[in-house]
Amino acid sequence: MGPTPAEKLATVRDRMSVVPDLVVMADPRVSRIPVIECGEELVDLRDLGAVLVDPRRADVAGRFALVRASVAERLERAAYTLPSSLRLLVVEAYRPAVLQLEYFLRHRERVASSRPDVDATQLQELISQYIAPPELSPHVAGAAVDVTLCRTDGTELDLGTPVQVTPQDSEMACYTTAPNVGRHAAAQRRLLVDALTKGGLVNYPSQWWHWSYGDRYWAMETGASAAMYGPLAR
Repeated sequence: MGPTPAEKLATVRDRMSVVPDLVVMADPRVSRIPVIECGEELVDLRDLGAVLVDPRRADVAGRFALVRASVAERLERAAYTLPSSLRLLVVEAYRPAVLQLEYFLRHRERVASSRPDVDATQLQELISQYIAPPELSPHVAGAAVDVTLCRTDGTELDLGTPVQVTPQDSEMACYTTAPNVGRHAAAQRRLLVDALTKGGLVNYPSQWWHWSYGDRYWAMETGASAAMYGPLAR
């Protein structure tokens, strides 16, 4: 018999203790950063020839493919640093606050039921490895993308775990620098990291696929005094 969900989450918690420099989205160092909204428009990534958009998270209004204009520019810049046989494949970009809240509450319920032994602070930390509350989420600000690599025909590459898998379901292999992925998948991740870093985006370390620009987490990582993008209402 395999480990129970509670045992998996306990393992995640134990492994986090060996990553002392990890800052989760719920950390006060992130939430205290001010937002000076610049009012930049959203653009549709499907209009960028250098980036492919996967329809798995598509909504009728097409909001899943929207990002702030400067985020799109940086994704395009990153795409041109890849080998000619590869493309960036965006799975999800803008996420309305109501959808983010739905994801957040669903995951909170799962984690809380599996870890009744943790206090409120620990619970928030565990939740925030995977999903941020709407008021802090870069997706709600149009500042983030969940992105992977694919071939020019759209065939998705193996980067060690599925996109958007939880830490407990992947035994923390979703962490960008996780040691428990194969050599080939790790090499593919390095390609992705190198391209997106050159493009000017920052990674959320517990999710190899999550990259952002202009949000609070970006501000913390780059030393900016404020975020440029706050939550949007669309």
